[in-house]
Amino acid sequence: MVDPRQARADALLGTTQEAAHRRLKVFLGAAPGVGKTYAMLSAARELKRRGVDVVVGLAQTHGRAETAALMEGLEVLPPRAVRHRGREFAEFDLDAALERKPAVMLVDELAHTNLPGGRHGRRWQDVAELLDAGIEVYTALNVQHLESLNDQVRRITGITVRETVPDAFLDRARDIMLVDLPPRELIDRLRQGKVYVPETAAAALDAFFSPGNLAALRELAVETVASHVESDLREQMLARGSTMPVRRRVLAAIDGHAQSEYLVRVARRIAERRGAPWSVAYVDTGGAADAVRRERVESAMRLARRLGGDAVMLRGYAVADELLAHADREGVGQIILGRTRERPLARMLGRSLTQQLLRRGAHLELAIVATPMERARARRWLASGGWWGGRRQYVFATLATLVAFALAFVGDRFLSVANLSLIFLTAVLVVAVRTRMAVAIYTAILCFLGYNFFFTPPRYTLAVANADDLLAVVLFLVVALVCGRLATRLASQVESLRAAQLRSRALLDLGHQLSVSTDAQAVRQVGAQALARALGVRAAILARGPSQQLEPAASSPPGLELSPRDLAAADWSDRHAQPAGRYTDTINAASCWTLPLGGEDNPLGVAALRFDHGAGEPDPDQRSLALAMAQDIGFALERARLAEALEGARVQGETERLRSALLSSVSHDLRSPLASMIGSAGTLASYDEQLPREERRQLLEAILAEGQRLDRYIQNLLDMTRLGHGTLKLNRDWVDAGEIVGAAVARLRKLFPGVTVDIAGPEDTVLLYVHPALVEQALFNILENAARFSPPGAPVRVSVRRVGGQLLIDVVDQGPGIPEEERARIFDMFYSVARGDRAPQGTGLGLAICRGMVGAHGGSVEALPGQGAGTTIRVSLPLPPAPDTDP
Repeated sequence: MVDPRQARADALLGTTQEAAHRRLKVFLGAAPGVGKTYAMLSAARELKRRGVDVVVGLAQTHGRAETAALMEGLEVLPPRAVRHRGREFAEFDLDAALERKPAVMLVDELAHTNLPGGRHGRRWQDVAELLDAGIEVYTALNVQHLESLNDQVRRITGITVRETVPDAFLDRARDIMLVDLPPRELIDRLRQGKVYVPETAAAALDAFFSPGNLAALRELAVETVASHVESDLREQMLARGSTMPVRRRVLAAIDGHAQSEYLVRVARRIAERRGAPWSVAYVDTGGAADAVRRERVESAMRLARRLGGDAVMLRGYAVADELLAHADREGVGQIILGRTRERPLARMLGRSLTQQLLRRGAHLELAIVATPMERARARRWLASGGWWGGRRQYVFATLATLVAFALAFVGDRFLSVANLSLIFLTAVLVVAVRTRMAVAIYTAILCFLGYNFFFTPPRYTLAVANADDLLAVVLFLVVALVCGRLATRLASQVESLRAAQLRSRALLDLGHQLSVSTDAQAVRQVGAQALARALGVRAAILARGPSQQLEPAASSPPGLELSPRDLAAADWSDRHAQPAGRYTDTINAASCWTLPLGGEDNPLGVAALRFDHGAGEPDPDQRSLALAMAQDIGFALERARLAEALEGARVQGETERLRSALLSSVSHDLRSPLASMIGSAGTLASYDEQLPREERRQLLEAILAEGQRLDRYIQNLLDMTRLGHGTLKLNRDWVDAGEIVGAAVARLRKLFPGVTVDIAGPEDTVLLYVHPALVEQALFNILENAARFSPPGAPVRVSVRRVGGQLLIDVVDQGPGIPEEERARIFDMFYSVARGDRAPQGTGLGLAICRGMVGAHGGSVEALPGQGAGTTIRVSLPLPPAPDTDP
């Protein structure tokens, strides 16, 4: 056994030694941008003002002017220049810091990985060397960089943090200062460009900096600091010879009797004094509960929620087991119980709830709250025989006992006394399954007395002559009580499982139907039908219309009418994200119980449930099921809204990409004729009288030709636009296929004078009935693509041949080729590959336009392997019947 005085001495010595060696102060944040560096520099300026020797070893301002301004007047250690992969980087100079050896050194970004060439691979190792040298260090760290939290951070954010700091190093910190910002403010700073540049900020908002991630990381940061403070406090208290107070959750256990609300208020006061979170729990054992008790439970839970606590419904047969399991899960330190009912039998057997919790909850603090008025009422109730309530159950038990007696009198002629006990035991089991435990005990005692009085010798007395019969009678009573207990427990568990199964089935059916709903209206219709079917009510889903007024969007049965009070309750629920209407304290004159489908910041509509006029208040199972279903419907509506917004954003993005790609694709074709026209016109304007007549004529012809070319190109673009909308009228004409190929090759040679084009075509004339300009433009796009990737000196081959009823035009280049798995995709809009027949900077629009123009003529375009290397683009056009030339 450890001597307490020795433990105190060791703790005091340990704290004294650690105080001399712990010179580290960590500014801990939940995420980048919360202001860790700003807080660290502010603390350094305060030290400087007090005359402390402070040096800034490294501080990353990330371009923030307000942070950089704090470094003015502070000594800054010159960084160490490191060249890595052809670039210059500035690293913390450890040797210079050790040589300077100030009282306090500031070193930012503790989790940083040093570039090759330094003494240590990680910056925290540099800081450890500074601490060992007797220098106090101020540093900054984000909570996601702690080694022990790496898995949790990955589960929260989906991102694996590579740069981590061992938790043992954080134990060297004398102080850990939490630097915090609410998630909304941090996201606003990110959007304003105060954390990252706009391009990086947009990606960060979609990935790491989501409100859910920030809230979870913020909680981790708070827990880390709290753990550090608790550890230090424990050591200090142990050194002083005292114990550390534990601050944990307070739980009030209610049972639905009159003292429930009183316990809730007591729990609120105790938790407030302790500054601890608190909650209220009710254990549903599956037995039948009257309407008054259910109403008391609901009223107590509503009161708990109004007072700021949590309300929890637990299920199980053993109340003590469920309370202890919940306490272990939620970190409960104190359970508050009310002592209102006297249970002599349970007290004698040690089976009362209080005794079970005392015996098994060694780590818990129990508070037994006495209510004298309720205890006096309980005593009067016991004295008046109130324990024998439930007349119908006792009548049933009496009838079952009489039937057992009748059967026993009949069987007395044929069966032994021991076998007759089985008839009475069967009666006890039947009653125990159908009623509660008290009635089963009543039946067992009646059967025991009748069995002893009528059937064991000497008969018609309670005396037992034979020792064997005495043993049989006693064992019968014991077995009857045990069987009754087990049967009652089994019946309660079956009832509880049946209720849970119905709830699970309803939620499963709803989830399945919601998963196949494609839009918000379908979700509302499915939700209304599921609520009506599962709860046996008339249900409606309300949504805000164009006038921002709530209107029924779906109902079951269809056409459900809502009164003005119902609409007022629904509007209140939607605005405040809380239930209203019937069965609540808000607009309870309404005939519907209204449940919000969204949050206060994200209203998504309201579910209105109308129970029958004479129906009582829904029990806790119905309430819980309705709230769960409303939550699922809300999630589905949010999913539908996000899908709609995502589709709108995608369409807008695709439209913007199309506009940019179209401008990029046609810019050089527009610029070339414009440049020629501007140059010719400028020459005429400057040297009109000095130029010979022939040169002026040539310049004017060039202007006219380029203008006509520009006009044709713009007309082609308009045709392609109409083609995309399905409104293009093809101006077909008979044209020689060789003429189209020759015109496209001529345009290519003007653009690429050094490219060689080999043409192999049929000797006879091949006529096509097409729109000549569109087919020429499509062929030119393919030729231009091939010319860009053909090696210098390598020819581009064009093959024209007739195969059956098709004209095949093959354009073969000697470029790097296109991978087989990507050949079918190169004709998609905006799809580009870095390898193959398309430039990495291309828009991916040229071949898509080509496919559209050829497809409008009933043809097709496909990519095939080249001849050895490169790629073959094949254009297939249908050959029409030859034109009739007869007069």
